[in-house]
Amino acid sequence: MRVSRKEAAANREKVVTVASALFRKHGFDGISVSDIMKKAGLTHGGFYGHFGSKDDLAAEACTSALRGVDSWISASEKGGLEAAVRNYLTPEHRDDRAKGCLFAAVGSDMVRQPRTVRHAFTEGFRTTIDKLVRMLPGRSAQARRERALATMAGLVGALILSRAVDDSELSDQILEASAKAFGRQV
Repeated sequence: MRVSRKEAAANREKVVTVASALFRKHGFDGISVSDIMKKAGLTHGGFYGHFGSKDDLAAEACTSALRGVDSWISASEKGGLEAAVRNYLTPEHRDDRAKGCLFAAVGSDMVRQPRTVRHAFTEGFRTTIDKLVRMLPGRSAQARRERALATMAGLVGALILSRAVDDSELSDQILEASAKAFGRQV
């Protein structure tokens, strides 16, 4: 049975959204195309009508996931860096990898991905850094950029570590200490 262009576009978007969450939750190699399509409520055979490969889907899913990073920064702009840090380093963010930051969820796996996937990740990272730079005080663009890079690296690292430890109290301490350290307006 043929579907309309509108239905095909909606199906494609559904696959990208589902894949984005599943890749963040399970990693790129931790989930199959078949699993993604099943979770999207579509047949495995329909996958290749939308994408040339799993890598093509992964690149698009990365771009989709990075819209969440944009919304995190946009929601934090009025409160500046301190609000951005506090909004990022939350127990809710820590506990929900599927809806969380792509950088923390799959960053360590990115080196093993093909160029198209890494490029989507890199462009999203650049955009995030550019937005953080605009939130930071100071006259020197170079100094603001360095601070944005270090802050984002620290936030991602703190989130990864807070997820990795098996002690909930220590996990909360990592989030809190990092929020204090990275949220300071220097």
